[in-house]
Amino acid sequence: MGAEKIAVLIPCYNEAMTVAKVVADFRAVFPTADIYVYDNNSTDGTDEIARKAGAIVRYEKAQGKGNVVRSMFRDIDADCYIMTDGDDTYPAEYAPQMAELVLSGQADMVVGDRLSSSYFTENKRPFHGFGNKLVKRLVNLTCRGDLHDIMSGLRAFSRGFVKSFPVMSEGFQLETEMSVYALKKGLSIKEVVIPYRDRPAGSVSKLNTIKDGFKVLVMIARLSSKYK
Repeated sequence: MGAEKIAVLIPCYNEAMTVAKVVADFRAVFPTADIYVYDNNSTDGTDEIARKAGAIVRYEKAQGKGNVVRSMFRDIDADCYIMTDGDDTYPAEYAPQMAELVLSGQADMVVGDRLSSSYFTENKRPFHGFGNKLVKRLVNLTCRGDLHDIMSGLRAFSRGFVKSFPVMSEGFQLETEMSVYALKKGLSIKEVVIPYRDRPAGSVSKLNTIKDGFKVLVMIARLSSKYK
């Protein structure tokens, strides 16, 4: 990678336990990148911890990951965007490989594939594993795709993808929406197999398996008919 501008995007809601490590890990692999933490009404000091760790901290008041990423995509200019979660479940060391696929023009979106590695042994919430398998089957069936991980939170994007993608999701349907959109629009998608580690003890997932899972299924049905 040369002089291309890379932006690391970390949407956060109450990730005080892990956000400093996430920022440090991505700074180590992208020394010149802009690292943004968008705080989504955290009450545990996530924003101050991220700022002390060296992140550019901004705020999104509309609750939900989709709302946060919509603002990020609108506000931030870069040649390549790396999106990750603030919970320290995604390894930063695989992100440069993902960025290179974008910057070399080989992909519009690169997905960190957890399901082909350690997800089902590391993830301690069995319904999450079932939900990931179900969503993968449905999306690949309805969109004629062959993706291995639909809901991964570690992704790399081209500028063209970011500036044209119409984020409609408010919450955790976001990654499914991205996958459906890319498949339906015939965009170039690559996957990089990555190890997955579960949240550290004391760190709490914000995903409601039943409620958010239902929203994801509705999103698949709606987008499959929208993007012909």
